[in-house]
Amino acid sequence: MLSKNIAEEVLLCAMSGGADFVEIYAEVTRNNRLRMLDGKIESATDELISGVGIRAFLGTRTVFASTSDTTREGLIKCARAVAAATDEAKKIACVRLSERLFPNVHPARVVPTSVDAVERASLLRAGCTAAKEYDSAITQVSGVLLGVDHSILVANTEGLYTTDRHVRTRMAISSVASEGGVNQSGFDGPGAGMGLEFFDTVSPESIGREASRSALVNLRADYCPAGNMTVAIENGFGGVIFHEACGHSLEATSVSVGASQMCGKLGQKIANEKVTAIDDGTIPGAWGSVNIDDEGTPTQKNVLIENGILKSYMIDRLGSRRMGLPMTGNARRESYEYEATSRMTNTYLADGPDKNEDIIASMEYGLYCRKMGGGSVNPLTGDFNFSVAEGYIVRGGRIAEAVRGASLVGNGGDILERIDMVGQNLERAQGMCGSSSGSVPTDVGQPLIRVSSITVGGR
Repeated sequence: MLSKNIAEEVLLCAMSGGADFVEIYAEVTRNNRLRMLDGKIESATDELISGVGIRAFLGTRTVFASTSDTTREGLIKCARAVAAATDEAKKIACVRLSERLFPNVHPARVVPTSVDAVERASLLRAGCTAAKEYDSAITQVSGVLLGVDHSILVANTEGLYTTDRHVRTRMAISSVASEGGVNQSGFDGPGAGMGLEFFDTVSPESIGREASRSALVNLRADYCPAGNMTVAIENGFGGVIFHEACGHSLEATSVSVGASQMCGKLGQKIANEKVTAIDDGTIPGAWGSVNIDDEGTPTQKNVLIENGILKSYMIDRLGSRRMGLPMTGNARRESYEYEATSRMTNTYLADGPDKNEDIIASMEYGLYCRKMGGGSVNPLTGDFNFSVAEGYIVRGGRIAEAVRGASLVGNGGDILERIDMVGQNLERAQGMCGSSSGSVPTDVGQPLIRVSSITVGGR
């Protein structure tokens, strides 16, 4: 994308305003996306993203500019704009880059952006057909097949010059079930840091059937009663509770400026002793994994909470400068148009000591959340609100009737203390996380857990 010579020249130009550190982030990404509605291709897009972002540091002050003009002239113009904004007396004489190679632990065999659209459409059609044929009550099916081929180059005035390539594939199917004028939806959307060989492990048909199964459950469910309840939250996307309600509060983006409920709590007990939470960007083939982050730092396995004790935050370069703590490989951005900030990769609660059957059996009355939906959180206070995509009442230690329209309302700090049982069926699920540096792929996950008491919204 950029030769070392050009990168050195651009870095030197950007440093000319007196910055103490400058980085270049270059990107070439190809995305293709097929959308299908009721068995017909609704749209087919093939997108190319190419550009460079240049960021300069003056202590904890940053100046950032980006350009899609990747000619030498365009890059020098962008670098001069950065230098003009720093405008300090300090100068640098030279920049010498040395290429560094990092291991690729996420190899892809079949790059989706190189596969003919007809072949990709056949995969999506198989999933959508299975969803439509699942039951006569399924009245509408829509699906998306996404392929990403993402290449980056990072160079900085510490001498780093490195590249990385990451391929991702995801299929998402939504089904609508209708009966007596009532419509309910179901969704399934697994993905991985893999090529189309992903479908050797997860069949398109299974994705479609799962979306329709969930839609039918909700169609025939009664509304959930409201109140304060004991709640069991299933594995997989159930981990979105920790991701949103607690994970964002552990990112340096919030912690380093005092805008998090977790500020100043390293080494303190913040959760039940059964809770261990991890962010791990090194999991081979995982949706949220990368070899290096978007500042060129290798990703790592970060134990955030261990047996209830806060052990670490997720820290990017700016957060490191502000907090005086080492970078953890969590700097991420949607594209070259964004500054990197601290973000999650694959964040999950680890398996605990409790048997899953004992968790349900311990509940005289409560709510079992088989699937979680979306929600919102305030990182400063930790207050959250999440919808339950598929839920069931628990009576006498047994899962009973399905209910719909439930939501969970609470506080991240409180819920960490109230997780009093942690099961042993850890599973991860995929999503896109939005924050100040745009939308990035992340995994969430957990085993089955029990929350002793939480407010359940319903009717």
